[in-house]
Amino acid sequence: MSEQVLNFHVVTLFPELVSGYCQTSIIGRGVKAGRLTVQAYNPRDFATDSYHKVDDTPYGGGAGMVLKPEPFFACVESIARPTGSPVILMTPQGQTFNQRMAEDLSKETDITFLCGHYEGFDERIRSLATAEISIGDFVLTGGELPALTIIDAVGRLIPGVLGKSISLSHESFNDGLLEGPHYTKPADFRGMMVPEVLLSGNHALIAKFRRQEQLRVTFLNRPDLLERADLQLDKEDKKFLRKLQEEL
Repeated sequence: MSEQVLNFHVVTLFPELVSGYCQTSIIGRGVKAGRLTVQAYNPRDFATDSYHKVDDTPYGGGAGMVLKPEPFFACVESIARPTGSPVILMTPQGQTFNQRMAEDLSKETDITFLCGHYEGFDERIRSLATAEISIGDFVLTGGELPALTIIDAVGRLIPGVLGKSISLSHESFNDGLLEGPHYTKPADFRGMMVPEVLLSGNHALIAKFRRQEQLRVTFLNRPDLLERADLQLDKEDKKFLRKLQEEL
């Protein structure tokens, strides 16, 4: 059985923003291992005028410039990718990205990102996209950082990129909860002690402590996650959450 390879295609006016990040850390390791590829494409290369112009003034008047459809369409159409593979428009108007979306995207072989910068898109560029995604309720100067965020979140899920697969199972959102605290040596740092249970060697108690800390952190910081219908909580989980509620 062949190893999974995920190909990221990023349409951007600033390819250097993408290439620099994707040569380092975990994503860089995945690229070097042949599990990921990241290719940036500049719409300026597909502009037909002598100035390689990619934007123009908006019809109807108004401030700012608008990205033209011709170079973006030509750029996307030049990308060698499977028919029907996702094309994601990075926009604050899109669906908010989450871990479940990352897991779904990690099953793909090719993902294309459309990134604007400064200006808005000509509305017709939306027709290129199969999905529109946002990383939160705020505005950035371009779509490159959101695209890199998704590349990082998705790429690290590909087998062989992160390393030990067991480390993925204890991360925030993997089971619907936030990740609990971690400790390392020394056991006593300036009077701040590692919880005794973690030093006990009792694996059952340690597992219970870690589960309860996940619940505690989620309860205090993201209580909305506890209301998800698909969240698996057993009797002990619910009992501990009731205790936390009573302590408020």
